[in-house]
Amino acid sequence: MTEDLSPAERYAAARKRAAEQATALADFREMYDFGLDPFQIEACQALETGKGVLVAAPTGSGKTIVGEFAVHLALQQGKKCFYTTPIKALSNQKYADLAKRYGAEKVGLLTGDNSVNADAPVVVMTTEVLRNMLYAGSQTLLGLGYVVMDEVHYLSDRFRGAVWEEVIIHLPESVTLVSLSATVSNAEEFGDWLDTVRGDTEVIVSEHRPVPLFQHVLAGRRMYDLFEEGEGRKKAVNPDLTRMARMEASRSYNPRDRRKGKMVREADRERERRQRSRIWTPGRPEVIERLDSEGLLPAITFIFSRAACEAAVQQCLYAGLRLNDDERRARVREIVEERTAAIPDEDLHVLGYFEWLEGLERGIAAHHAGMLPTFKEVVEELFVRGLVKAVFATETLALGINMPARSVVLEKLVKWNGEQHADITPGEYTQLTGRAGRRGIDVEGHAVVLWQRGFSPEHLAGLAGTRTYPLRSSFKPSYNMAVNLVEQFGRHRSRELLETSFAQFQADKSVVGISRQVQRNEEGLEGYKASMTCHLGDFEEYARLRRELKDRETDLAKQGAAQRRAAAAAALEKLKPGDVIHVPSGKFAGLALVLDPGIPAGRSNGHRGFEQHDGPRPLVLTAERQVKRLASIDFPVPVEALDRMRIPKSFNARSPQSRRDLASALRTKAGHIVPDRHRKGRAAAADDREITRLRAELRAHPCHGCDEREDHARWAERYYRLRRDTQQLERRIEGRTNTIARTFDRIVALLTEMDYLRGNEVTQNGKRLARLYGELDLLASECLRDGVWEGLSPAELAACVSALVFEARAADDALAPKLPSGKAKAALGEMVRIWGRLDALEEEFKISQTEGVGQREPDLGFAWAAHQWASGKGLDEVLREADMPAGDFVRWCKQVIDVLGQIAAAAPSVSGAGDGNTVAKNARKAVDALRRGVVAYSSVG
Repeated sequence: MTEDLSPAERYAAARKRAAEQATALADFREMYDFGLDPFQIEACQALETGKGVLVAAPTGSGKTIVGEFAVHLALQQGKKCFYTTPIKALSNQKYADLAKRYGAEKVGLLTGDNSVNADAPVVVMTTEVLRNMLYAGSQTLLGLGYVVMDEVHYLSDRFRGAVWEEVIIHLPESVTLVSLSATVSNAEEFGDWLDTVRGDTEVIVSEHRPVPLFQHVLAGRRMYDLFEEGEGRKKAVNPDLTRMARMEASRSYNPRDRRKGKMVREADRERERRQRSRIWTPGRPEVIERLDSEGLLPAITFIFSRAACEAAVQQCLYAGLRLNDDERRARVREIVEERTAAIPDEDLHVLGYFEWLEGLERGIAAHHAGMLPTFKEVVEELFVRGLVKAVFATETLALGINMPARSVVLEKLVKWNGEQHADITPGEYTQLTGRAGRRGIDVEGHAVVLWQRGFSPEHLAGLAGTRTYPLRSSFKPSYNMAVNLVEQFGRHRSRELLETSFAQFQADKSVVGISRQVQRNEEGLEGYKASMTCHLGDFEEYARLRRELKDRETDLAKQGAAQRRAAAAAALEKLKPGDVIHVPSGKFAGLALVLDPGIPAGRSNGHRGFEQHDGPRPLVLTAERQVKRLASIDFPVPVEALDRMRIPKSFNARSPQSRRDLASALRTKAGHIVPDRHRKGRAAAADDREITRLRAELRAHPCHGCDEREDHARWAERYYRLRRDTQQLERRIEGRTNTIARTFDRIVALLTEMDYLRGNEVTQNGKRLARLYGELDLLASECLRDGVWEGLSPAELAACVSALVFEARAADDALAPKLPSGKAKAALGEMVRIWGRLDALEEEFKISQTEGVGQREPDLGFAWAAHQWASGKGLDEVLREADMPAGDFVRWCKQVIDVLGQIAAAAPSVSGAGDGNTVAKNARKAVDALRRGVVAYSSVG
């Protein structure tokens, strides 16, 4: 090629090469034994010229190279670099990588429970740690030149996303920001915002996967390609899959089919289905064996359930699967014993160590948040080394952990999102399948979806073909944020800062489109108004009368329903334990025994805006042996006690035998009783004067006699519907303008009322609140202010603080949590009362949890476990009583430790001195009491 150039062109090319070799990027490239991709070079060059960068690229494409170049630049320029990640496991992994490359003396680590070499020039930390530093004005920020925000798309997370925006907004202007994101469809929009708040920012988007991904569907014994081979960007769905889906849909399996007069069992139908077709969902061991025979291991199988992940491992063990030879088995045992040497033998039994080890030796493991962190880290290490070849994982593994595989398997395209079973999104599918294909090892990656009944190839093709998803801000002001901002910038400047958030940036942009829709609607209203014109009179007036009549009838119907609910609630309030009732409707209709009359009328569970109750919710035992907390919806009509029964003192709602015996006694005692039928009363509308008046006016109106009355009425209905929609759009415009600032104003007003703020001054109470981070920051501050925790022992304090962080994975209304007795129980009760006071104040100031702002009710579900562990009880006893996986137990303990540390720092600032120091001293003792055994095992070597 160079021979074709003129001497001048060769001279220019030589000068360009010499200039490139003199850059920091040239030195950096020599540190790697592979060439950089074009997007990595482009981003690094932008960084070297002093620009900030946003890099959006697929999972596994090597985005972190750009972050590592920022580290390289900082060290070369004598500046500091902070590398932030969303989760501690990622921080630990990145710390190990950077320490290996640059030496442990140059790299530090700061997470909620680890602090290593915090004054190093390069510090890896969780994003929350950096946010807290910025608010505290930490000296560690001096000399900071670069901040790398890994997984920045996390700012969409509705629970923690606001932290990313806080950091981006509050970082000093002199700091260069490196944002690394998964591929998002609005990267340019996010880049525009970064340009606005951070200055010159280069947006680099790469859609290219370094290892191509092939999509498959496994049905029966055969693996099908999802897409047909063909030219062009538009891929066609494999016609074989479409045909199979159509065939399956055309068959109907009636559960009431009869064979020789007997009901056909499910197993028989399944066997018949298999005989008639080769389409079925292969079992988990079958899938792993198939992948092994195709050379597609190592593989990660995503199952959206922790219990199912553990069950999958057991199924593979029972099936006799062995993916490791004797030499690899020995190596696995050696690594596992070395990594778990610090765990006492008695704890190993409790943690299911030996069953876990057997799976690892065979090359099979589970990976989920319920596992002990040490166990998870061992699984990750063995997988990367190729000693574990099949991992069954929940989706938490997809969050950036460096565990690439040759194949990724998805059992289903539906998962539980905390509220309901929902289809996974294109973004989630991309994140999960992004693990397939190891750069530098595999030529191609493979995503395999298992065939399920009702499977739609077109739906899967839509998920696989949509490579991007939008980044949506979840930013909301909090109490802690408000006092910290006012202390640093004053109210006016704080308000302006919040208006620069990505949330407000997106809201302002959306207003433009809504305004255009309002204009179009107004044009449509003019047309509808003309179409409903009547030659006999004012049809708009006639339509108004019709609408008023309809609204009045609706209101009366609602009032009647409300009165019936009130009567039913009043009847429920009279129930006593031991009453035999007949539940009139709902899933548990029929005979039932009242175990507990339930809670008083009002809110339950503290989730204002989410769960309202207008009467008691009795806990009952049904005749079918189920113990359930019923709701008002189960009692549309009043209910009366049919009889009474004695409930044995030994009755245990969790014991199947107890439930069976009492249900049997219930059926014997009252099974023959037939409840009285409830008779409906006369409808209120029949005697309502307003309805009578409106009907008379309608009949007397000139338009009532029009032949085209109903045509005009249809146009009038369209007119009023469009006008209502237009008014809603106008309210949305009003609501989206200055939304963040208005929420901030309401928070400031409440804090002023409670003497946390006085104008631009932050009071002593406010200074205490500024040190408390977390969802229940204001509740924690009020507990310190009221002296709720004074005089508590370290274990009792740990129990109380657990209520500030713990949230049960699923609501369980059946049984109240077990609580420690004495002072701890009284303090927990006082915490709930203080929350009730705050909840009422928030309602008064229009601060709503539905908007992601406000204080949820403290959850007492972990108080007993925290108290027992801090009191020195053994792991076996604590886990058995808590009925909780070891990984969850350790995670909640670490979160309690984190908040106890904040309380230790905040308590001495309580006015009135001495007592606050007692709380601080006991908080530190509680930290030491909790940080032992499995909780103390460090994740960093």
